[in-house]
Amino acid sequence: MTEMSGLQRITAAFEQVRAEDRAALIPYLTLGYPTPAASLHLAQAAIAGGADLLELGVPFSDPLADGPLIQRASHIALQQGMNVARSLEMAGSLRREGVTIPFIFMGYYNPILAYGEEDFCHACHEVGVDGLIIPDLPPEEGATLAEACDRYGLALICLVAPTSDRGRIRIVCERTRGFVYLAGVVGITGPQKTLAPGLASFVARVRAETDRPLAVGFGISTPEQAGQVAGFADGVIVGSALVRLAEGAHGAEKVRAFVTELRRAVYRTREGG
Repeated sequence: MTEMSGLQRITAAFEQVRAEDRAALIPYLTLGYPTPAASLHLAQAAIAGGADLLELGVPFSDPLADGPLIQRASHIALQQGMNVARSLEMAGSLRREGVTIPFIFMGYYNPILAYGEEDFCHACHEVGVDGLIIPDLPPEEGATLAEACDRYGLALICLVAPTSDRGRIRIVCERTRGFVYLAGVVGITGPQKTLAPGLASFVARVRAETDRPLAVGFGISTPEQAGQVAGFADGVIVGSALVRLAEGAHGAEKVRAFVTELRRAVYRTREGG
């Protein structure tokens, strides 16, 4: 039996949750925060709590799309020696420990360029990373990275903002692989008290242009909000709210418990509860 590519594993994950009549739950955690060892425990905790896919943040010194919580986490991780090579090693470590759900690296373009696009994609394939989210790389400028991703079976996942017009949405949907990442708010990541007005209609506008799965991130911070988003999107991405729980002696327990709550909330929505 031929081993599935990263793109195929992501596609299979969305097909599985669709068969279960629910949305995919995609937690985000920063690699190396609060320490490299602790971040591996946090990843395992999120998986144990019910993650369907896992977004792993590769720390960078200028994370333009991230809010204060993730910026701080990245800064602390960098102070402890985190870099691209170590992030790759940690992803490989999780695979060696038996983790099978899809991994998606969320990072920025400059470190990838410095590492070398071809070498980076090859390394991702070797350690078991399945996809990439690069928020500061517009699809129009990412052709060489997209080609390298295609060669190694990786999903290069593009973002679309609520302010995008139909033409922009079409470009993103044509060039993304695996799923489309919809930013739930205009601006940076971070917990929000309520979902943005018009979020459901934004998802509907994107759905009219593609049959790819649609996952919403940015601003989702409670199980109630996750449940609402699961009612009209194919995936729910939760980051800052989890990063906020990560620090401290009981961080892994808190992360697992919160992911479990998120998973239950998604199921309730999809079951009409």
